[in-house]
Amino acid sequence: MTPEGMESENIVCFAKDWSENPTSCTHVLRQLGQHNKVLWLNSIASRTPSLSSARDLRTIGRKLASFARGPEAVTPGLTTLTPIIVPLPHSPLAARINRVILRATIGRERRRLGMNDFQAWTFLPTAAPLIGTLGESLSVYYCTDEWSQFTSVDGGRMEALEANLLRKVDVVFAAARSIVEKKRALNPETHLIIHGVDRDHFATALDPGTPIPDDIAHLPRPIIGFFGLIEDWIDTELFAFLARRRPEWSIVVIGQSHIPLDHLQGIPNLHILGRRPYEALPRYAKAFSVGLCPFRVNALTVHVNPIKLREYLSAGLPVVSSDIPECRVDEALGRVASDHEGFLSAIEGFLAADSLEARERRSEAMKSETWEARVREIGAHVMRVKQAKRARLLASPRP
Repeated sequence: MTPEGMESENIVCFAKDWSENPTSCTHVLRQLGQHNKVLWLNSIASRTPSLSSARDLRTIGRKLASFARGPEAVTPGLTTLTPIIVPLPHSPLAARINRVILRATIGRERRRLGMNDFQAWTFLPTAAPLIGTLGESLSVYYCTDEWSQFTSVDGGRMEALEANLLRKVDVVFAAARSIVEKKRALNPETHLIIHGVDRDHFATALDPGTPIPDDIAHLPRPIIGFFGLIEDWIDTELFAFLARRRPEWSIVVIGQSHIPLDHLQGIPNLHILGRRPYEALPRYAKAFSVGLCPFRVNALTVHVNPIKLREYLSAGLPVVSSDIPECRVDEALGRVASDHEGFLSAIEGFLAADSLEARERRSEAMKSETWEARVREIGAHVMRVKQAKRARLLASPRP
């Protein structure tokens, strides 16, 4: 469905690498790309890469390969591009060089795509120095996390970049209520857009014809499952705790890990499967008895609004989450736990009382939570702000 009033616009967006797991920016811009032209710029540096890090070296290799391929049309309305920049985010000289490179790169690609009047969007505070310098008619910051709290970045620098960005952009969207409260102090045009879900995709878990993947089809039930990126904000000790306390259960962990998982090895009923394609996740969810959102509760995660919560629910799964604000939902859908024992108790409660009817009700509750619905909200705000800005410009006295 067309976002309200948001069509035939041109959008240049700074986001993560397109090849990474789908997140909010992926879903939002896919939707917008159906009725607008979108140029997606793969991630610009938020930290200096380490040449001793195998992960960083792999990232450099991927970026060079992507740069060599040039712009890639993902859909008719969405093109991705990897710019080459100097990956020294703390260097003023590198910042000046990168501004020149990026402005030239974006300008060339806009001309090729026929993107004249355009909006500049960013999901990254690191784009702050570029916003306002590209010739955009409108600027948007979509804030999904409390960026200054990530352990991989310089928190003070990130906070300063974001403050500069908030003061400059025309409109801000935030994915959690707590983020809205903080950002609105610097930009009154800040709006809550909670994460949506690809509900129809995950609801295929309820289809009797959906097959369970071979790598978990043989596992003993119940299966307590997790899928998502495994970073330092995930409570991986919970997986081991559940497996040891309930050896008759199968604990399944799906996702790419950026942290060591040595402490999870050798537990016979704990299965670390690694990354699986997004397209296959409903098939895994079909085998799960309960879905987990196990966050370490800290200054980063109290502002998280996990997409996986709605993905699990769309698949009909009961969910047990760490006690963070955006996971406090109706208890028929999911429950929060303040410690490992609380997780165990909540899981056992769902195992004792779940049913096909309850699963269908959970999935049905997500019908109004789609990305299409979220993008209609976004489109209405953006076009309202754009029209108001245009009216102010027309009313201002000519020099």
